[in-house]
Amino acid sequence: MTDIGVKKELVAGRPDLWLRMENNPIPSCPGCHEPTAMRAILEALEELDAVGDAVMVVGVGCSFAFQSMVDLDYLVCAHGRPPDGASAVKRVLKGDHVVFTIQGDGDCIAIGAGALINAAARAEKITIFMLNNANYGTTGGQLAPTTPLGHVTSTTPGGRTPAHGYPVRVPELLATFQGVAYTARGAMNSPANYQKTKGYIKKAFAAQRVSLGLSFVEMLCACPPNWHMTPLDSLKWLEQTVIPQFPLGEFKDVQGASGKTQEATR
Repeated sequence: MTDIGVKKELVAGRPDLWLRMENNPIPSCPGCHEPTAMRAILEALEELDAVGDAVMVVGVGCSFAFQSMVDLDYLVCAHGRPPDGASAVKRVLKGDHVVFTIQGDGDCIAIGAGALINAAARAEKITIFMLNNANYGTTGGQLAPTTPLGHVTSTTPGGRTPAHGYPVRVPELLATFQGVAYTARGAMNSPANYQKTKGYIKKAFAAQRVSLGLSFVEMLCACPPNWHMTPLDSLKWLEQTVIPQFPLGEFKDVQGASGKTQEATR
C-alpha cells in the first residue's frame, strides 16, 4: 500500500490571547461553559482587531481564574465591584481602550447589583459580560438571583418555587435604562448559539467603541457539578428548562448617534 499525500489545513484553534491552560490556578470543572464563553470574547476581540486596546476587569467567582489565562491587561476588583473598576479604567484611559468586565451572575446581579445599576444609570462606556450558571458556583451551588424556577440548589433542595422569589432577567431590566446602548442574551450550549452569542459580543464592543453607552451581554452556561448532572444532561437541562425562562436574543440595540432603538429580536 502506498502512502497518499494528505494536505492538512488548520480550520480552528485556540485564540492567540489564550495562554497555557496550566496557568489556571483553579481548573474548570468538566462540562463548565465559562471557558467557552471566555473563548468567544477573545475571538471577538481578535476579529475586531481590538487586542491591543482591551482591558479586562474581574471580580470574585469562577471566572476570576481567567485573569491568569489570557494575554490581556486586567484589573481585579472586590466582589461585585467590576463595573466600578471598569468605569474608572475607562475614564482614566480617556476612551482609547475597550474595557470590559467578566462576572458570574452572583458577582454581577447579587452583591454587584448596585454597581451594575449605577453604571447603567451613568451611561458608562463599558461592556459587561455576565456568565449565568444559575447558582453560586464557587461557594457550593446556593440559590442565586438567576436560578430558574424548579432548579435544585443546595439551599432549595426541592427546587426553586415562587415562594423563593423569581429569577431576574438582567438584559431585559437594563434595556429600560436610557444610558444603556445594547443588551442581549446568548448561550454556550451549541455551536449555533455560540456563533450567535459571539455576534452579540461584537455588537456590544462596537457600541462601546462609538461611545453610545453601556453594553451588556448575558451568557447562559452549564454548571454540571452544582446542577448534580452529567455534562450531557446539563446541556439538555439548559435547553429544556433554563432557556425557556431566559429567552435568547437582543433586547436593546441603539443604532448610531440618532438614538433610534431597534426592538428586541428573539
